[in-house]
Amino acid sequence: MTATIAAPERPVAEPKTPWSPTRSSRIQTFTTLLIAGIVAGVLVLFTGVAGLDGFGVTFFVLSLALAVIRTARLGSKERTDMLMKVVVTSAAVLAFTPWLSIFGSVIFKGYVGIRPNFFTQDMGTTVPDDYLEFGGAIHAIVGSLLMVLIATVVTLPLGILSGVYLTEVRGRLSFLVRFVVQSMSGVPSIVAGLFIYTTLVFATDTFSGLAGALALAVLMLPTVARTSEEVLKLVPEDLRSAGYALGARQWRTAFMVVIPTVRSGLTTAAILGIARVVGETAPLLLTSLSNTVVRVNPVDGPMASLPTYIFGYLQIGTENAVLRAWTGSLVLLFIVLVLFTLARRFGGKDKR
Repeated sequence: MTATIAAPERPVAEPKTPWSPTRSSRIQTFTTLLIAGIVAGVLVLFTGVAGLDGFGVTFFVLSLALAVIRTARLGSKERTDMLMKVVVTSAAVLAFTPWLSIFGSVIFKGYVGIRPNFFTQDMGTTVPDDYLEFGGAIHAIVGSLLMVLIATVVTLPLGILSGVYLTEVRGRLSFLVRFVVQSMSGVPSIVAGLFIYTTLVFATDTFSGLAGALALAVLMLPTVARTSEEVLKLVPEDLRSAGYALGARQWRTAFMVVIPTVRSGLTTAAILGIARVVGETAPLLLTSLSNTVVRVNPVDGPMASLPTYIFGYLQIGTENAVLRAWTGSLVLLFIVLVLFTLARRFGGKDKR
């Protein structure tokens, strides 16, 4: 009888951890960014460097220069770590400052005109340079809502049906439909306005809210169609197979199984389409033009909107007229932010 002797276990070597930054390296990175920020701020305040945009560019250049100087005597790993941290942080500041500059300018210049009358009165009996306590933009707000509503009613069924055709039917015309939708995504907004101008405004010799809504629909359709297609692709094939197994036809499966599954995603598609067109100015200048009173009939002559309201009062150029334009910009910016917030909220439901 022989005994089997187990081989002695060899100690397992502990894996070498990658180099981790020390406290001193973190302090060096922080002080580099801090010094660059202070110097950039001083240059903005006491030289001709322009505002937040100038601060972002100056901060980016100074932080890179200081990082290169301060890492000259460090090891390769420490040097790479510090340089990458500085590059990423300064690039983020450079990308963020233009947005902050625009957002801050609109808020600080637009809040001056935020008064109750801005949301309750029109400019029918008020001249542009009157005190801000008189007149408002209710006619532009109502006009924008009406035109966007009409554009949504026209676009939403077409966009969703296009997505259903591309993902469910997949017929012979799928390539052509996808090509047209992608091509329309790159159409300049003024071209869409010119198209409606030549086909509707020129033919009827009348600017109208309906013409403006159709111009917005042309711009809104590709966004809704492409987003709907991507959302419908997320539906598992098992759901379609289950519908077919129960004897449902393709159209019934699409409209009673697939679409209800991603209804929140389709809501996101509609919201993104609205956000895409709510601030368009060029097509409305060629189709709906503008006016100074509330008009709820979309075929009863020119109709004001927030973009044309802003454009028109900036063109006038007087102090109070420009302030009215800034206030309109603030309201429009708030509407767009609300739309994108809703889109993110609804868009996350299908993922969960």
